[in-house]
Amino acid sequence: MKKLRTVIYADGADFRSILNLNKKNLIKGFTTNPTLMRKSGIKNYKNFCLKVLKSIKKKPISFEIFSDVLKEIKSQAYKISNWGKNVFVKIPIQNTKGKDLSDLIIKLNHENIKINVTAVFTFNQVKKIINKVNNRTDIIISVFAGRIADTGLDPENIVKKIVKYSKSKKNIKILWASPREIFNFYQANRCGCHIITLTEDFIEKLNFYKKDLIEFSRDTSLMFYNDAKKANYKL
Repeated sequence: MKKLRTVIYADGADFRSILNLNKKNLIKGFTTNPTLMRKSGIKNYKNFCLKVLKSIKKKPISFEIFSDVLKEIKSQAYKISNWGKNVFVKIPIQNTKGKDLSDLIIKLNHENIKINVTAVFTFNQVKKIINKVNNRTDIIISVFAGRIADTGLDPENIVKKIVKYSKSKKNIKILWASPREIFNFYQANRCGCHIITLTEDFIEKLNFYKKDLIEFSRDTSLMFYNDAKKANYKL
């Protein structure tokens, strides 16, 4: 695992899980979003984020804006970025009306605000950003590879193109987002992706790395056998 280049950011909004994962050396950062926070029952967005930042003081963590209006997005970006030096502001590449937010992202980057450009699906969406951001302020580009794959397209082709195009700027990191299986981690590494987001259940599956397949087959049979026994099934 140490030979793999892609680092892991834990994705989620469960406070206890975040604290536990922060203890693992394998976890190099964190991401969350309003959808995950809502599912976790978070009522106060800012209070939750500040609570997390009391424990996550050094590892990068991304919090997302949730406005759809340009002026408010900018205002929220300033507020979120001021919460901590390790904070990245997640801004979608376009708003709900399809308006391109590249110019705002570039402007904030030049004001030294760390941005996580999220909901990226194509190379053309981020080409302008890669060309125009500075080469000193950290910026993450999150390619939603899992959702691209949901459409029947191979996301590796898109990810590789973005990785290759951004290589001239060392402050740009490409992130493989929305994984659908743990194999995506190895795909991300193959593409030269700097980061992948994984939920806690996927992180646990890393224990299967290079597990003997015959042994794995036996373990699977044992699982079926034990579950049938526990259920007291009869024929």
